[in-house]
Amino acid sequence: MTAEEQTSIKNITVVGTGVIGNGWITRFLANGYHVTASDPDPAAEERTVAAVKQAWPSMEKVGLAEGASINNLSFEPDLAQAVKDADFIQENVPERENLKRQVIAQIDSHAPKGAIIASSTSGILPSTLQADCEIQPARVMVAHPFNPVYLMPLVELVGGKQTERNFVEKAESFYNSLHMKPLIIEHEIEGHVADRLMEAIWREALHIVNDGVATTEEVDASIVYGPGLRWALMGPFLTLHMGGGKQGMRHLLEQFGPALKLPWTKLEAPELTDELAEKVITGTEKQTENVSMEELEERRDQFLIELQELLEKYWPAATVKGSR
Repeated sequence: MTAEEQTSIKNITVVGTGVIGNGWITRFLANGYHVTASDPDPAAEERTVAAVKQAWPSMEKVGLAEGASINNLSFEPDLAQAVKDADFIQENVPERENLKRQVIAQIDSHAPKGAIIASSTSGILPSTLQADCEIQPARVMVAHPFNPVYLMPLVELVGGKQTERNFVEKAESFYNSLHMKPLIIEHEIEGHVADRLMEAIWREALHIVNDGVATTEEVDASIVYGPGLRWALMGPFLTLHMGGGKQGMRHLLEQFGPALKLPWTKLEAPELTDELAEKVITGTEKQTENVSMEELEERRDQFLIELQELLEKYWPAATVKGSR
């Protein structure tokens, strides 16, 4: 983040103080910002203060920015007053399209020109969210985080049809300064990226449980002690790339590509065209450019050893039980 951009974002307003909103408040405060929270619920302030206090020891362990304090939080139930001096607004009202559109339009009508309006929505398109904005829809975007927001680094940034690129890039720099991992998604799509992937697993999991193949505990164990360990480091593409040996994804798709059309899944897989295969192959090869498979294996193995030690330390109850 440039010095100019850093000094341009001083006042942050968080609209909506549920689990996600309070997570954002905690993260902003821990990074030294003054935060104005806005929520019409009279009990919101008490809940937010309690949530921040609960999370604060974790933030102290991670490391607080200079001047970071819970006392840098103030409440303003009136939305117009809450955003009138804001440089950055994080919206987190309930996931109802009409409500979000209405609230974002209100924010747009009262926030200073140039202030970024970022919605935490997990599924609504940014073009939909900015449709009722009459002042500056170009500064409206999706900034979708993951719970707990104060610890999870990923935030998906998605612009709508009217969003200008410079606002997305400024948001990217800002979230980087919060020690997050912003992912700019170039094409808006329902559910963005990470939720789409999680939903695919979720749908399969429901089929497995519904068909009596496994219990919910067994499904969870299959991820915790299986692909989840590898995904924490590499994600699905690099995991499969390494499954192809020294030739990587190219060999894996040649060997197992036809299985995409076998009835192993309740979801219909895309047709593995030559074009799609090449995109996947070149993508994984670019990800591992100048890194040998042996180096990847060593990094993966050491990571898995340490990760399993952490799992035992922080979640000793997560053990795979015997058959039912």
